[in-house]
Amino acid sequence: MREIDISNVVVETNFSYLLYKRGKVRDTYDLGDRLRMVSTDRISAFDVVLPNGIPYKGEVLNMLSVWWSGGTSHIIPNHIIEQVNRRTVDVKKARVLPIEWVVRGYLASGGSLWNAYINGESYCGITLPPGLQKADKLPYPILTPTTKAETGHDMPLRIEEVADILSNFLHCSKSEAEVLTERLRNDCVNVYQFACDRAEQSGIICADTKFEIGLLPDGTPILVDELLTPDSSRWWSKEDYSPGKDQKSYDKQPVRDWLVDIAKWKKQPPAPRLPDEVVIATSRRYQEGYERLTGLEF
Repeated sequence: MREIDISNVVVETNFSYLLYKRGKVRDTYDLGDRLRMVSTDRISAFDVVLPNGIPYKGEVLNMLSVWWSGGTSHIIPNHIIEQVNRRTVDVKKARVLPIEWVVRGYLASGGSLWNAYINGESYCGITLPPGLQKADKLPYPILTPTTKAETGHDMPLRIEEVADILSNFLHCSKSEAEVLTERLRNDCVNVYQFACDRAEQSGIICADTKFEIGLLPDGTPILVDELLTPDSSRWWSKEDYSPGKDQKSYDKQPVRDWLVDIAKWKKQPPAPRLPDEVVIATSRRYQEGYERLTGLEF
């Protein structure tokens, strides 16, 4: 684990290439035949980018995505062409589908699935069995897709709604969209299950994750954006796992806890500046998660 210097953060990038997209964390540049994706140290919570970054966070996200991409490409290919440096990759251009493909294997508290469950409601057309506790393992992994909102919150979708969206987006027949939807559901669940099995060997539980999928010009589906990182997934300590309560996680939970419990932030911009101790604790969590998952020194 690296020595943490809170001034050593990268929240802005500036290249001579054409800026293609600036997201909450990543800056993407157009190189003509490919895209260059740079993972910064910016951090967001509750859909708001915070004023100060987390040292080495971008490196962890980028290097974990690269590591997972090599292990899951036998299930579904991904967009990575090559790793440029610790926080940068060159990737293939793809037509990104307007769906967040969320796979859940555990009933994580605080999220939309948990809220629906405790209110006795189905979620994405799925009804879970009664009597589950916080953090219980589900009978089997479920796909709970959502919209990809540019502003505001994503909305859950039933699988038939996904097929309707893809049919309109791709200008294809409903039956073709249904076949594609089922294929992508299976691919996402299989990647999630592969990650779960691999992570448990390292003493980590993958509670849930989300994928983004794009299509190459020939129609081949590929995974795009980040893959199985602490920003796109919930990673819990297997050693400390105990259903019925919140779990120790390798992500930005210290940030969320401070914002809500200490700062009493109302989840509306502007967000308050994080104190040094929260920044340091979060950086350590990201680095520790990387080292435990990969077995590599960060």
